[in-house]
Amino acid sequence: MKIKIMDNSHSSSGDRRKVIIIGATSGIGEALAHLYAKSGYMVGVTGRRLDRLTAFQHLHLGRAFINQMDLTHPQQAMIQLEHLIGQMNGVDIIILNAGTGRINRKLDFAIEAQTIEVNVTGFTALADFAANYFLKQGHGHLVGISSINALRGSNVAPAYAASKAYISSYLQGLRKRFSRSSNNIYVTDIKPGFVETDMAQGNGLFWVAPVGKAAKQIKTAIDRKKSNCYVTRRWRLIAWLLKFLPESIYHRI
Repeated sequence: MKIKIMDNSHSSSGDRRKVIIIGATSGIGEALAHLYAKSGYMVGVTGRRLDRLTAFQHLHLGRAFINQMDLTHPQQAMIQLEHLIGQMNGVDIIILNAGTGRINRKLDFAIEAQTIEVNVTGFTALADFAANYFLKQGHGHLVGISSINALRGSNVAPAYAASKAYISSYLQGLRKRFSRSSNNIYVTDIKPGFVETDMAQGNGLFWVAPVGKAAKQIKTAIDRKKSNCYVTRRWRLIAWLLKFLPESIYHRI
C-alpha cells in the first residue's frame, strides 16, 4: 500500500499534537482518548461501535475524528487508518490498543482463531502501516498494548497469552529497526496487569486498577517515550517473578 504523507504546514491544527487510538470504544482505549482530548490533542479514534465513536466526537467537538474499523478485515483497516490520518492532516502518535481474548479451557479453535485474527494479523497490518508512515515522515511514536500475559504461556487462554507475546516481540523488532534508521521514531510496549475493563475475566483477580488510573500511567509512559511500561507500576514485581520463576514451579501455580 502506498503511504501518503500529509503536509500540515498550512493546517489550523498543525500546531497541535495529534494522536490516533485504534480500539477506543471501551476500556483503556476510551479512557486514553478522553485523556488526550482533555490535554489539548487532536484525537482520532477507531472501533467497531459507531455509536460510541459518535458520542466521543460530539463530546470533543473540533478535537475528535472518528472511523469505524474492524481488525478482522486488515486490508480495509489499513485503508481506514490512512483515511483517518488524511482527515487529521497527519499524526504524531499511533496507539494500537484493539484486541480480544477469552478464557478457553476447552481449546475451542473458533475462539483461538478470532484472537489470532485480531491480536496478531490485525495488529501486524496496522503496526506495519504505522511503521512505514513514520519512516517516511521521519518522526513519530508507535505504541502497542500487550499484556503482563506476554511473559509466560497461559493454560486457560493460550492464544491470548501467545498473541500478546507476539505483540511485545514485534514491537521490540520495530524498535531495533528504528534505532538503526532514525532517532526520531519511538516504540513503546505497554504491559497492563489487571485493569477494570470487560477484558478482565476469571476468579482470583488481584491488583485490579481503575481504568482511569491505568490510562494516566500509560500516557505518562508515552510522554516520557519509555520503551516498556508495566501498568500499574507494581506489576513490575510480578513481571520479575514471571521472568525468573522456574518452569516446574510455574506449572503448579
